[in-house]
Amino acid sequence: MRLFFVTKPQKAGVRAALDRAIAQLRGRAEVVGIEDQPGAPLDQLQADAIIVLGGDGTLLSVARRLADRPIPLMGVNFGRLGFLASFTPDEMPDQLESLLAGRLPIRPRLMLQASVVGADATSNCYDPAEVAAHRRFVATALNDAVITAGPPFRMIELGVASGDEPGVRFHGDGVIVSTPSGSTAYNASAGGPIVNPDVDCLCITPLCPHSLSFRPVVVSPASTIYLTAVRVNEGTTLFCDGQESTRLHADDTIIIRRSDHDVLLYENPESRQWRSLAEKLHWAVGPRYNHVHDHD
Repeated sequence: MRLFFVTKPQKAGVRAALDRAIAQLRGRAEVVGIEDQPGAPLDQLQADAIIVLGGDGTLLSVARRLADRPIPLMGVNFGRLGFLASFTPDEMPDQLESLLAGRLPIRPRLMLQASVVGADATSNCYDPAEVAAHRRFVATALNDAVITAGPPFRMIELGVASGDEPGVRFHGDGVIVSTPSGSTAYNASAGGPIVNPDVDCLCITPLCPHSLSFRPVVVSPASTIYLTAVRVNEGTTLFCDGQESTRLHADDTIIIRRSDHDVLLYENPESRQWRSLAEKLHWAVGPRYNHVHDHD
């Protein structure tokens, strides 16, 4: 089995865990490379699996840089929450054995593709070929594509539409379009729904809308979402997974749809959706009361 390691060596414990893993795999698997400086394209990588030692951010970067390569990722969490990097360092030795034995389940996770077409481009935004020919920015995202108002931090105005249906306009601080994988990230912080990864859908969550009735919406993964920059600030920006970005200008059109390629993640057999929510987000935890004793 050909294994490629991606590490974030500045995180405590990563270097020691890598050394133990290399010793454990010696003579039993081929380590085709170790990356400790992220950024290089991985679209030519020849490997059967990628083991990511870091956190969710490191895994997000690897998922985007893989492009369309169907190489499954095993994320070992040395960060904080670890929803995507679902294996713990303590579990790593035993789960490496399961990986070598072919016992770890693999789950496809849908990704987004976000394109930006400028107002000066003579293109039909409803035609994917036209969009591909005229866009000035394109990126994929495993978690979310986010438009933020940016400096000078005035409210912006965006148009939102799905497919060829008439859209709506709203004022606010921006909007999040997230996948089920990203529903527990910025989307959850902004009041969006938490979606089980088994559910294929896209979530549209406005950021501080100037409307009490504009609530988050869940749409089909087959939907194409069109966002129009009606009025924006100088610093208004589109972020994909918080890592790739571009400034937006008035009358830009942002086209967000499901990517043609999913990313493959090894699932931790010890993880459970409800338990992860309870442990990592303190979901459904009751209030804590401070007992005050009267001293008469």
